[in-house]
Amino acid sequence: MKKIKYYFDTHTLRYEKLITPLRVKLLRVFAFIATAIVTAALIVIIAFKYIDSPKAIMLEQQNEDLRNNYAMIQQRVNTLQQQMNELLNRDNNVYRSIFESSPIPDSARMKAMEKVKEVQLVSGLGEDELLNSIGSQLNRLTLLVTYQQKSFNDIEAMVKNKQKLLAAIPAIQPVSNKDLRHVASGFGTRIDPVYKVPKFHAGLDFAAPSGTPIYATADGTVTEAGYNAGGYGNCVVINHGYGYETLYGHMYRVKAKRGQRVKRGEVIGYVGSTGKSTGPHCHYEVHRGKNPVDPVYYFYNDLTPEQYDRLLKLAQTANQSFD
Repeated sequence: MKKIKYYFDTHTLRYEKLITPLRVKLLRVFAFIATAIVTAALIVIIAFKYIDSPKAIMLEQQNEDLRNNYAMIQQRVNTLQQQMNELLNRDNNVYRSIFESSPIPDSARMKAMEKVKEVQLVSGLGEDELLNSIGSQLNRLTLLVTYQQKSFNDIEAMVKNKQKLLAAIPAIQPVSNKDLRHVASGFGTRIDPVYKVPKFHAGLDFAAPSGTPIYATADGTVTEAGYNAGGYGNCVVINHGYGYETLYGHMYRVKAKRGQRVKRGEVIGYVGSTGKSTGPHCHYEVHRGKNPVDPVYYFYNDLTPEQYDRLLKLAQTANQSFD
């Protein structure tokens, strides 16, 4: 029930009914609405300025997570790249040098990898693009690590085979020659003792009395033991593996058997003058990759530096060969 208000009229000295004019009522309504609008606007402004909406809070949290993830991934990429560079340097300059193996070219390490051309600055990329870019870097690093692991597996195999490799390299003289008096003819063009014309001499001739022991200069398997129709007479050929092979010709008697495993320093026959020969000697050849090489460079195990220097000079002397 609506309350009726009265006021005391001093002129009439009685209570009169209070009647509010329409204009005043409208002004009051307008003032209330205006105050409400202003108050609401202030509340909204304060809310937007100091209080985030649930969606804004969620987006801000996502952005913060992205920034943290980006920082951690970038740090990981930098660490991996630094470690990778150190591994590549060790692989090329240390490990493979020790085992006399050629360095792996960068093009081989990049095999099967997609090369991405960096034409945009990182600062100009969005968060998603940054993460995609870092993801690509991680993929490239993963492929590099995989390829590097294969390289280290190869090096590990080299380590295991290094002792066998060293034992397979011809490293001593085929006859006892500490005084260096038995080198009669060296590697290269020499006068043929039969035809008296210059001819390529594929080995070294060690002049020694008939019956002098001939030694295997490295570990290996005998692939030929007997008479050779090519002019070497009684000869022995040893396959040492790793591309090395040695030949010992003109023996008086062959001791080794075909298929036999021999060790460095083991007697395989005796000096003679069979085949195309003008006197008792051991014709000695070293083959690497099926090609004859100068044997004088493979005597480092039983000579001093002074003896080796003297032997080089003796072997380079132009003279007539024994075969």
